[in-house]
Amino acid sequence: MSNNNTLALVIVIFGLFAAMFVGNSVNKTWLEQSYVYDTYQTDSGSPAYIYKGKEVLISAIVPYQQSPLRQENLNKLIDDPLLAQQWVSDPADKITLLKPAFHFGLWSLLPAFITIALCLLTREPLTSLFSGIVVGSLMLGQYDLTDAVIIPSLAKEGTAALLLLYLWLLGGLLGIWSKTGAAQAFANYMTLHYVRGPRSAKVISWFLGILFFQGGTMSTVLVGTTVRPLADKANVSHEEMSYIVDSTASPIATIIAFNAWPAYVQALIFVPGVSFLATETDRLNFFFSSIPFSFYALFAVLGTLLLSVNITMFSGKRIRDAHQRALTTGQLDAHGARPLSAKELQHCDVPSGYNPHVLEFVLPLVTLIAIAVFTFIFLGSPKINWAFGTALLLSAGIALAKGMSLTNLIDGFGNGLKGVVLASVILMLAVIIGSISKEIGGGLYLVSQLGEQLPYWILPLILQLITMVIAFSTGTSWGTYAIAFPLAMPLAWAVCQSQGLENPEIYMMVCFATVLNGSVFGDQCSPISDTTILSAMTTGCDLMDHVKSQLVPATFAATFAACLWTLTVYLFA
Repeated sequence: MSNNNTLALVIVIFGLFAAMFVGNSVNKTWLEQSYVYDTYQTDSGSPAYIYKGKEVLISAIVPYQQSPLRQENLNKLIDDPLLAQQWVSDPADKITLLKPAFHFGLWSLLPAFITIALCLLTREPLTSLFSGIVVGSLMLGQYDLTDAVIIPSLAKEGTAALLLLYLWLLGGLLGIWSKTGAAQAFANYMTLHYVRGPRSAKVISWFLGILFFQGGTMSTVLVGTTVRPLADKANVSHEEMSYIVDSTASPIATIIAFNAWPAYVQALIFVPGVSFLATETDRLNFFFSSIPFSFYALFAVLGTLLLSVNITMFSGKRIRDAHQRALTTGQLDAHGARPLSAKELQHCDVPSGYNPHVLEFVLPLVTLIAIAVFTFIFLGSPKINWAFGTALLLSAGIALAKGMSLTNLIDGFGNGLKGVVLASVILMLAVIIGSISKEIGGGLYLVSQLGEQLPYWILPLILQLITMVIAFSTGTSWGTYAIAFPLAMPLAWAVCQSQGLENPEIYMMVCFATVLNGSVFGDQCSPISDTTILSAMTTGCDLMDHVKSQLVPATFAATFAACLWTLTVYLFA
């Protein structure tokens, strides 16, 4: 047994015993969590709010002072609270939703630590994620892993949507493109007319990453799926491509924020008594006004542009080595790499007599993008499942119309499913471990350790570091926002007031940007993040090669951003 495997076994054993100790002996620390909604009065006089486009009535509102979910009442608890949530009103009749949340102190970081440590040691994400899930479940006292943890997680709407999109729709589409030779035809066309070598292939990839500024999984899948054929044709290493795809997904969404991000984030940043955060319109204006302070996102996007034009001084040794390897040997993956996309998707198997055409790739892709964009414009959110489903049906229809047999078409579809099964399982486990980490309260614990007496100039840096750790540990930026913003923004305002800052709005914008960008960094670099996994999957990269290679350039960007944030508040706040 190698030293790494021995150490991994020791970590697993430690994690299991520690989890059972925490679950049986460590008391939960309960914290009051408040959520502000934009409520209104219905025609019948009942308070209500809009959730996912539907009106939800609010009932049983109690005065805040009478709520058992107030912090001073939670401090007296011996067992779990009797209420999961409660609507309360303050003396000014402001309606707020209270939800209790708990953490186990530093122990709350244990599942994430076990998962990430095993990922780095073994380079095997499947067992690493599963080990983290087991540890987290034991901490929560959930010993029936299948019925209490895995099946309920898989039964959730969001998880089912991930399976539908990334296994059946994406896998099927890639399989059909492989069977018809459409992806290869597109690569040949682009190589003949536009791509002159690795640099132009990377620049096109970078430009598409900017163009698909919706952020998150949608951008990752769209860009990765589109650029891989031409990048492979141009001998661009998979480490470079996965970094470009990943680092122009969420970062660009915080800069070109005409997407779902502002609407989601604004609901988390209300601070009582702060005029420029009073209404939804105020908070949206605040979001867009803070964009110039998104230094990490700006540096991340700039870093990928520099890499695209072969300026690798900030890219790190791993990416430079990958670039040189692909250039000199034509090997797109490192020795011993295990790409997430299986061999079924790495080679064309076009039936005899079938002539691929570039339009078989372009038409479904344009349709996919058009549906995603127009549904976002007219419906408020991109219907990505509609987009991929239509593209899949269109690709299949074109193939059948051109004479491909149904047997060959289904064979291609099946190969596509097989090609993404492993990545889909990893994605599902990542969702579960992220949910467990959030429930255990690791992020809540980290943020709760901050105090108002910190020097004002160091708070942005601390918020950045904490949100980086939270997002890296949970694999989600949006989940980190839900944890960090309701705590960080009131804290930043309290620091403004206690230390008499002359420009509190600038200070709040910088603190806001550090949480926004720190979460993006952690999500982008985490081996359990959906965007990280999908970036590796769609570009054909080994997951841990992608994680390790992008960590250095992302850290450069985060370091430069931290310096600028600190300097900004020191000079201008």
